Amino acid sequence: MGCSLPQAFRSAGLELEFIKPVKDLEDMVFAANQVFVGSHEKLGNFVIPSEMRYPSRQKEVPYYVDWFQTHGFKILVLDLQGEYLEGVGDLLWHPDRPRIWAGYGIRSSDAGVTRFAKAMCELGFGVTPLRLIDEYFYHLDTCLAPLNGDAALFYPGALSQEAQQALTSGWERLYRVTRDEALRFACHGVSVNGTYIMPSRIYSVERALEKEGIRPVLVDTSEFEKSGGSAFCMKMFLD
Repeated sequence: MGCSLPQAFRSAGLELEFIKPVKDLEDMVFAANQVFVGSHEKLGNFVIPSEMRYPSRQKEVPYYVDWFQTHGFKILVLDLQGEYLEGVGDLLWHPDRPRIWAGYGIRSSDAGVTRFAKAMCELGFGVTPLRLIDEYFYHLDTCLAPLNGDAALFYPGALSQEAQQALTSGWERLYRVTRDEALRFACHGVSVNGTYIMPSRIYSVERALEKEGIRPVLVDTSEFEKSGGSAFCMKMFLD
């Protein structure tokens, strides 16, 4: 049995902030989806509010936007024109580089990612769209896990051939996981400060982590996995 997620984050050297839960918005716990967080030399810290695909989750977004606004973040509202964009579930920063990997096709829409990419390009950030093709892996964070600036875990079967080729070109080292391992949330962990916080022991992942000099840390997210999420989507990095 692993430790709790807050314990794991604190043990990894992180300071935690919390948002108050709202009655009947139980999916607020999946805090990676409601906004995209970034930082720009001229704008400072900013967030882009999401347009969630499902109405029940659209209600969460204003509470997150208010939280970030009261904490000094600039709010950049995109004119998505009815398209969908689901925050850091689908929009992953490449560690230590001004590049964003953007999943689309299941929750975030192609046009939503295109509008996001245009806005980020104007700020000097490159965006690489990746088409998702398996509805079991509904967000990019379920099938791609950056470990550091050079290496990542990924499940190829969740991605189009073009997306796989883009990832191969964009990372020095990619470690493949199987469908069974991906369904056990192998790619839904959190790489931070030399640790990879993950919900189950997967030996192929541990071998990859050993090669990268990263220590695995197990957490118990079993209740949340029933809703399709684990460690990665239950947090949002603020810097």
